[in-house]
Amino acid sequence: MKTVLVLVRINVSDVIKSAQWYEEILGFEVSVRYPNEKPYYIGFESKGGADFAIQEDKTYPSKGRFNFQVPNLEKLWEELKDKVTVIEELHTTPYGTTKFTIADPDGNELGFIY
Repeated sequence: MKTVLVLVRINVSDVIKSAQWYEEILGFEVSVRYPNEKPYYIGFESKGGADFAIQEDKTYPSKGRFNFQVPNLEKLWEELKDKVTVIEELHTTPYGTTKFTIADPDGNELGFIY
């Protein structure tokens, strides 16, 4: 069976705090807040890949790893490395990509690759 991934959502302990981190530290732009008045679900803009969202769930944090492809990896690394929890520093992998991995406030792993 062939599929197309359309949405990745992770659970976070505080959706407002996490959304602020994704916006201020990573530069993600919010596309949806649900419900708008007191959201527990926040989605971010996507450029043709799977949509990415966070949802508040204090009992079940995701603790997953997600890789995002970015055009200027070295510049992003320099901007982020002193502001975030680094899991893997910028390096070239055995399979030919360059990447680094950080953790969000709930410990979810975010890889950035080129």
